[in-house]
Amino acid sequence: MQFKDIIGQQSVKNKLIKAFREKRVPHTQLFIGQEGSGTLALAVAYAQFLNCNHKQGGDSCGTCSSCIKYQKLAHPDLHFIFPTAKNEKIKKDPQANLFMSDWQSYFLSVDGYVSQSGWYQHLNLGGNKQGSIYIRDANDIVKSLSFKPYESDYKVIIIYLAEKLNITAANKLLKSLEEPPENSLIFLVAEKYELILPTIRSRTQIVKVPLINSVDLKGALRNKFPGNFNEENLDNIVNLANGNWNRALEALGSVEVREFNFLKFREWMRICYKPDDYLSFSKLIQELSRMGREKQKSFLNYGLYVVHNTLLINEKLDSKVVADKTEINYFKNFSPFINDVNRVKFYRILNESIYHLERNVNPTVLFTRLSFQIVNFLKEGKTRLVSKK
Repeated sequence: MQFKDIIGQQSVKNKLIKAFREKRVPHTQLFIGQEGSGTLALAVAYAQFLNCNHKQGGDSCGTCSSCIKYQKLAHPDLHFIFPTAKNEKIKKDPQANLFMSDWQSYFLSVDGYVSQSGWYQHLNLGGNKQGSIYIRDANDIVKSLSFKPYESDYKVIIIYLAEKLNITAANKLLKSLEEPPENSLIFLVAEKYELILPTIRSRTQIVKVPLINSVDLKGALRNKFPGNFNEENLDNIVNLANGNWNRALEALGSVEVREFNFLKFREWMRICYKPDDYLSFSKLIQELSRMGREKQKSFLNYGLYVVHNTLLINEKLDSKVVADKTEINYFKNFSPFINDVNRVKFYRILNESIYHLERNVNPTVLFTRLSFQIVNFLKEGKTRLVSKK
């Protein structure tokens, strides 16, 4: 991983590079920052930079033998320790070196922007298990430090989520943190400074990593997903992310899902309003039936969201509607057909359908029945609308 791969954080990069140029790289550093700010990615990029054979300006070259190994997390002088727990694969005495292949694949899949929840999910730990860094891991660190660097200037130990060091592991590492062997560096990465033992904190030099600023976050989203969204959507994602790259990706996923649900729901209602095109009617039902169960539930929940907002518009509560301009225009056009004769029916049938999906009902049967019911509801709503005129 190179510095150029890190989103923003230029001031932090400059401080790290300056320390190298002035030959005052601290042997033990604590990279502290909130999840999604790039703390771990920065630590890895700095380690790669320090051991690069052909540094270029303010970054590693990315092409020398050392950089190539670093980019695969396969360098013999790069060692990771991270929280683990028992799972289906390791049912006794978990420790980091038993999960190294999992760690490498996960780290590379998220471009270094690791999260605690994402890592635990990758390990299939389940909702209640929490990882820890054990005395066994500390022993591995001490053992690794007893050997000289194999092929680089520095041997680098990176401890991810240092606040997860249990008390015995922390005590085991105190001497190593205070006086690591020559040409050895220890980078601790943490999110919650107050949870790190004072005896650990006092032996490190702090590298504070702030949240990613909105300009850098917006630029990274544009570069990674060109043409995926308009400026309004981009601003919404950046605001929701609040400097957290992982949260920005989650928000982007939500935008994509929401856009799909909107377009598909609008198509569904149009076909149900004029169901004379049987081929389109049948084709859409089959498409809805083939979606995954969670996607089907998300789609029907979006239907409830549409009904709710049309009722707000009908009650002259437009200011309460939270949606983008395209959605709001659709809600206003659709709202006359959701009225006092069918609104309760819409709520009931959509909620019932979600309930049945959770119990593995046949989706083709469900969406066929639901579509014909909506055809009738829209007829009732149209009749009510005409009678009012």
